[in-house]
Amino acid sequence: MSEHRKKRVAILISGRGSNMVSVIEAAKAADYPAEIVLVLSNRPDAAGLARAAEAGIPTQAIDHKTFESRESFDAALDTALREAGTELVCLAGFMRIFSAGFVEAWAGRMINIHPSLLPLFRGAQTHEQALAAGVRLHGCTVHYVVPELDAGPIIAQAAVPVLAGDDADSLAARVIVQEHRLYPKALALVASGRAPLEGGRVAFATGQGTEGALHSL
Repeated sequence: MSEHRKKRVAILISGRGSNMVSVIEAAKAADYPAEIVLVLSNRPDAAGLARAAEAGIPTQAIDHKTFESRESFDAALDTALREAGTELVCLAGFMRIFSAGFVEAWAGRMINIHPSLLPLFRGAQTHEQALAAGVRLHGCTVHYVVPELDAGPIIAQAAVPVLAGDDADSLAARVIVQEHRLYPKALALVASGRAPLEGGRVAFATGQGTEGALHSL
């Protein structure tokens, strides 16, 4: 196996998939260390499926509503990922909580982007949470997925200022610009082996510093 072979990546979405689009665009570069082999959604009507198909990427919908349990849905998801030869999984607005068994099966090979500077503001409505807390910096985080929600080891972060007069929408608009820049860079770190998960932490390559792992506006 060539050291420079591109890692096979599946992107999971539930909606329009704006972060998915940024990763697909980045992966078009010849020197990008990952290729997108599947875009999969739990919602057959997800707008991102059409966008992925337009880019020539195989798509699949597995409707979670047709399964009796979280575990049976996760099993179908796992089968689809393995059939596509998936090596890394990117969550891009995938609005499902996984069973612990699924997370364990993909430990160290599944990443997510979250719209806050974790460990601050886990869960939903992160921009409202940031405004309520009065923080001066907000942003986004790419992290490995662990069973505890939004608690996985951090791969990369990007920060934006919170400005006077901001509301949740204006803050979200500033953050998503950084999400679209950060996620492709973080995936490249993981796919190239420069940010492996070791002992519950991200083990950056010696001398790498924060290059590629920290961005600010």
